[in-house]
Amino acid sequence: MDFLRSHSPKKQLKKQLKKRILTASLLLGCGVTAYALLVRLELAMPPSQIPAVLCLPDCQKEQSVHLKATRATSSESVDTTDYLNSSQKLQELLEDNFDKEKVSLLVEKSSYRLTIFYQGEPVKAYPTVFGTAPVGDKFAEGDHKTPEGIYRVRDLYDHPEWSKFIWLDYPTPQDWQEHAQAKLAGDIPPQVTIGSEVGIHGVPAGADSLIDQKTNWTWGCVSLKNKDVDEIYTAIRSGTLVEIVP
Repeated sequence: MDFLRSHSPKKQLKKQLKKRILTASLLLGCGVTAYALLVRLELAMPPSQIPAVLCLPDCQKEQSVHLKATRATSSESVDTTDYLNSSQKLQELLEDNFDKEKVSLLVEKSSYRLTIFYQGEPVKAYPTVFGTAPVGDKFAEGDHKTPEGIYRVRDLYDHPEWSKFIWLDYPTPQDWQEHAQAKLAGDIPPQVTIGSEVGIHGVPAGADSLIDQKTNWTWGCVSLKNKDVDEIYTAIRSGTLVEIVP
């Protein structure tokens, strides 16, 4: 009787079920660990960005907030010898107790220019340079391109070599979409990562000539003279919108 009980169909079914649950748990754990490793290696997007990348909310790109300014400058000849209000300090141009939430930045790569906006109106412009491959959008780490799109300031901090670092939230869901599309199209190798740590910063001490001579020297960041990035630094905050256009 004991032998029959130990080999009853019900007990065998329970054993099989436990075995399957254990196997599934192990596979799930391995999958989660592997995915976490891929995210850490920048070969996979963070879980928080998956819905947006898969267009679960919608598939519309974020609209330009500086569209008029972009259109106005797109037909102009590139003249980087004269910048809006370049002779005035930014603090003199902004109203007293200005609201940092109403500040935004427009970076125009073809014009080598960064313009600071307040309440949607241009306030002051600065000369700037970019990655050593300045033409085209960024799709992967190591392509030395400056990304194009709408970003937010993720963090701001002093930098030991370039005065200040204004860290942008690259890669966004839009960047992940473009990165995946570039891989599917064969434009970039399947093993390359998307990259990170893109921001706005100064130049090495005494190297303002990099900006004056329009020398694109970074690995993909936006670079300004130290006095200019220091000035901008005081007017923005985490969350400030930064639009980068060709």
